[in-house]
Amino acid sequence: MNMLDVTIVNVALPSIQEGLNASNSAIEWIVAGYVLMFALALLPFGRLGDILGKKTMFIAGVACFTVGSALCGLSHTTLMLVLARLFQGFSAAMMTPQVLALTTVMFSANERARAFSFFGMMAGIATVSGPIIGGFLVEHSLFGLGWRAIFLINLPIGLFAIVAGAKLVPSTPRRADIRNDYLGIFLIAVAMFMLIFPLVEGRTFGWPLWCFAMMVAALPVLIAFVMWERRQNARKKPQLLSFQLMKNRNFMVGGSMALFFFSTLPGFFLCLAVFLQVGFGFSALKSGMTTVPFSLGVFTASLISGRIGHSYLKPRVIFGIALLGVGMFWLRLYVLGVGDEVSRWALFAPLIVSGLGLGIAIASIFQLVLSGVPHEEAGSASGALQAVQQLGGAFGIAIISGIFFARLSMTLEAGADNHPAYVSAFAMALIYNLVAYVGVIALALLLPADRKPNASAPAAKENAPHIA
Repeated sequence: MNMLDVTIVNVALPSIQEGLNASNSAIEWIVAGYVLMFALALLPFGRLGDILGKKTMFIAGVACFTVGSALCGLSHTTLMLVLARLFQGFSAAMMTPQVLALTTVMFSANERARAFSFFGMMAGIATVSGPIIGGFLVEHSLFGLGWRAIFLINLPIGLFAIVAGAKLVPSTPRRADIRNDYLGIFLIAVAMFMLIFPLVEGRTFGWPLWCFAMMVAALPVLIAFVMWERRQNARKKPQLLSFQLMKNRNFMVGGSMALFFFSTLPGFFLCLAVFLQVGFGFSALKSGMTTVPFSLGVFTASLISGRIGHSYLKPRVIFGIALLGVGMFWLRLYVLGVGDEVSRWALFAPLIVSGLGLGIAIASIFQLVLSGVPHEEAGSASGALQAVQQLGGAFGIAIISGIFFARLSMTLEAGADNHPAYVSAFAMALIYNLVAYVGVIALALLLPADRKPNASAPAAKENAPHIA
């Protein structure tokens, strides 16, 4: 449900915008709000699963996610849908960390490799099938539900998961001795809101001074967060993000690399859906089918990378990102030459090349970053990287879609026709991706050469399936 909801929504965004008469910034919040809440709640709920029991937290998360899906499907205003999506992201953070944690309880050491492989296969299938399922549901408007069906489809799945989970998932003991870092959670949530809100809404308000003031004010809040974690570390108290990790140069460089890397794709797919459907009249199903080569490339490269294991991590990351950049550059060259018609077959090659690059890099990036982390910090580093992945996605949606919609408004107001305006906007948005990939490669070069995987390797393997 979580993987599908990440990929399925993009295809339906133009239909949602039309159905609810939503603004461009509201469309951004429908995607970014989910990702942001998921990122902010991921680490706290991972810890809360240890405190209250993983099975309890998993079933509660699935139940809340199912309710959130129902609220999304029943929303009749943009505000209701955005709030429901925030709740959905919050609920996804409740259930997702428990899945892999429960896998270590439910399976012996010999069985875990097969279990993780199966999990990764399910993630890959969800990534490939999400745009197709979303396009089919929107285009055929099952039971007259239109775009609402992409959310309501979660109801029977969620109910089944609750019943099956209650019967089949083993209980885990509570840990009353563990505590959460609630002030740390509050400080990082405030800082992220102060950064992302003006990025999404600044264009709507005409970039007033308070937008820039909010972003500048986020810096002292982030400093306060670091100082608080340092204090918690000195007092041997719970930390949202281990202060020892913040002192680890390799982790900070790798975390920065992951932040930029994962900032590029969610916003790209949002803009691609609007470009194809609103700009050039693609149906939701045709738009979803157009993106399938990218997902197939990711899936294929991930399977191949999984067989290579821990060898040549740094060269694989650099090569994968470079290949992804080549695919995006190729796509931009094609877009700049578009007239009044976009050929889905002309998009096939650059999208599959981009997908292959992503699949090569993403299967190695977690392992590369975690290889430089001490054994005792591997668990928290793994969870922190997942949160960084999602935060990067939220930032990317705000920045890339902001570039896209700002350029679109400017060219339309200047009297450009519809097709050239969308071409210009999408080509401009792709520049962010290209610049980000250059930065990611530069950061990757700063990381040390490959070393034999330490005890953090299982954590890296567990995180590898989180490709959306």
